[in-house]
Amino acid sequence: MNKIVMSVIAVVMTACGPANPTETVDELVANPARIKEIQRQCKEDRAKIGDELCMRAAAAAERRFFGDRPEQKKAP
Repeated sequence: MNKIVMSVIAVVMTACGPANPTETVDELVANPARIKEIQRQCKEDRAKIGDELCMRAAAAAERRFFGDRPEQKKAP
């Protein structure tokens, strides 16, 4: 009985934790509307959305803007 109660408590506490962002940068690159939505939410309440998802949206927007161009070397 004690093990069941402890298991239930562990499951409930795990469910209450913050959700990890599941969207990858590649998935966001393919969905520009989602990038804009996340960026809007980040401006309104970054603490609620989380830094990780905001950073992924920024990286996806950057990748969409610049593309996958190779880096150019600067002359010394």
